[in-house]
Amino acid sequence: MLKNRRALGGALTLAVAMGVVGGALPATATAATASEHTAGEPARHTDDARLRALLHRITTVDGAPGALAEVRDRHRRTVLTSGVANVENRAPVHRDSRFRIGSMTKTFTATIVLQLVGERRIDLDAPVERYLPGVVRGHGNDGRKVTVRQLLQHTSGLPDFLAYLKPQDVVQDPMADHDPRDLVKLALAHPPNFKPGTDWKYSNTGYLLAGMIIEKVTGHSYGEELQRRIVEPLHLRGTSFPGDDPAIPGPHPRGYAQPGPDAPLLDVTALNPTVGGTAGGIISSGTDINRFLGALLGGKLLPATQLKEMMKTRPTGSSDGRAYGLGLESMPLPGGGLYWGHTGDFLGFETAAGATLDGRQATVMVNLGPGSSDAQSDDIQAAIETMLS
Repeated sequence: MLKNRRALGGALTLAVAMGVVGGALPATATAATASEHTAGEPARHTDDARLRALLHRITTVDGAPGALAEVRDRHRRTVLTSGVANVENRAPVHRDSRFRIGSMTKTFTATIVLQLVGERRIDLDAPVERYLPGVVRGHGNDGRKVTVRQLLQHTSGLPDFLAYLKPQDVVQDPMADHDPRDLVKLALAHPPNFKPGTDWKYSNTGYLLAGMIIEKVTGHSYGEELQRRIVEPLHLRGTSFPGDDPAIPGPHPRGYAQPGPDAPLLDVTALNPTVGGTAGGIISSGTDINRFLGALLGGKLLPATQLKEMMKTRPTGSSDGRAYGLGLESMPLPGGGLYWGHTGDFLGFETAAGATLDGRQATVMVNLGPGSSDAQSDDIQAAIETMLS
């Protein structure tokens, strides 16, 4: 079954069957003693204390093994960690950790599409059929009636393939390769959720199609375009699109899942990330994500016209006031104003990131998911808000 985050209603996460992947780990291993590391100039004491308290809560009361928070502005970079990266050897969370960012991949994918829009190689309001003839067909789904913009804004009505992918099939064979066309076909074997453009519903399928459009238009792989257009210009040292490689390169925490409230943790670090693909398969770090968001909102990755299109939002129906643009969410800050970012869930990890227009960025990573509590998600959100307020 799917595990949907209340905040986004469809993040990329699969439930885990007990005992199928990895070895069972002691449940008590989640109760870790917090340790914090800070780089750069001292932050405001009140915010630092609140952030430390939130991270400690995540890795004790909420039950996660480890957590990392990184905040960056024009003057300094601060990294805080709590708990452990590995519940067996109790190693602390590395301050430069890499991790699977899940649906935060969508912001990268949308940025590449919008760069191609700026180059007049893609038309946002053109039908998907123009770029992928015959691909979106069947059971009422029609690529002649769905636009590129609707794919990026989750207004296409296309079914989410994760609603029909059997979780046990993934966890029983974590190294299986998932071709994006097969995942799209799986989704399109079901009727659309609504007529294109008439409503909003999160769909990972739209971002697999966006990745296919990128490859069709450029003649290059998604990974090559990500490297050339974003990773190299921004000097992102920890960001990669691993394709079918199950490993996380560089320093990284183990990723864990918890099948039930009292079940032991399962190590699910190694798996074939093609189940996420261009909707959720990127690996990155707190430093890189913050740099990426700063460059994006600072106009260094997109022309002003395309950035404006990206930031045209529509309500998602969420009670917390979130609105969705093109691969980018706007969210209200408790003290007023907005920040921009995305959340991400992938097997073994829960992440969130945001940035303000005045040059402040923040990222949080927790190495538990699925199986994490609503309290964990709430505390991750509170940590982002604390760093950006």
